[in-house]
Amino acid sequence: METCAEDEVQVKLLGGSTSPFVLRVRIALALKGIDYDFIQENLQSKSELLQKSNPVHKKIPVLIDNGKPVCESMNIVQYIEEAWDNKAPNLIPKDPYERAIARFWAAFIDDKLGPCIRGVFRGVGDEKQKQVEESVANFLVLEEALRTNPCFSGKLYFGGDEIGFVDIALGGWLAFVKALEKGTDSVLIDAEKMPLLSAWMDRFCEADGVKEVMPDPVKLVEFICATRVKFASLAAAN
Repeated sequence: METCAEDEVQVKLLGGSTSPFVLRVRIALALKGIDYDFIQENLQSKSELLQKSNPVHKKIPVLIDNGKPVCESMNIVQYIEEAWDNKAPNLIPKDPYERAIARFWAAFIDDKLGPCIRGVFRGVGDEKQKQVEESVANFLVLEEALRTNPCFSGKLYFGGDEIGFVDIALGGWLAFVKALEKGTDSVLIDAEKMPLLSAWMDRFCEADGVKEVMPDPVKLVEFICATRVKFASLAAAN
């Protein structure tokens, strides 16, 4: 639990260890130095607390701050920044233009890249290969952004010298992507074709506040492989 100067605030996070979206929130909380209770949800038998806290989607993650639930991963990250804006680092740019750019690329990650990664996770055969190719194409767009966008070019992170909004949006996927590459024998982030993105990935994963909350890679590969077997069985049955 986090103790603030003004009052006692109880912070809870409803989530799961394999979810990229939950990882985003855990990274943001860790970077801000906010203590919290991590409540692991069984999505096959969703708790009453989860259904009450997110009655619309009944999905993780849900951040509960002093009894008030906040849903959707990047919405939660923004809430964390605004609720604890007195704590470094700044997760969202103060400059309006840079903030708009950060939100644009976070939306690109959610709207374009995320569905392709999920497609690789769920896909088999030609469909999986198609999703691999689309994922690579989207990662190449991010590589180009790191190379040419004046907000990102020449900087350690998308957020500049410190991890920021776009870093968290993309960084939440990294453990899953690495495990997915092993579990599907695919290459999604090619160090030769994407040197800037690959270097950013290594830097991000080793950053203080990030490496401490990254999921166990072996268990994540096992989860991906086991789940893909289920997907393949369902596809064969249909």
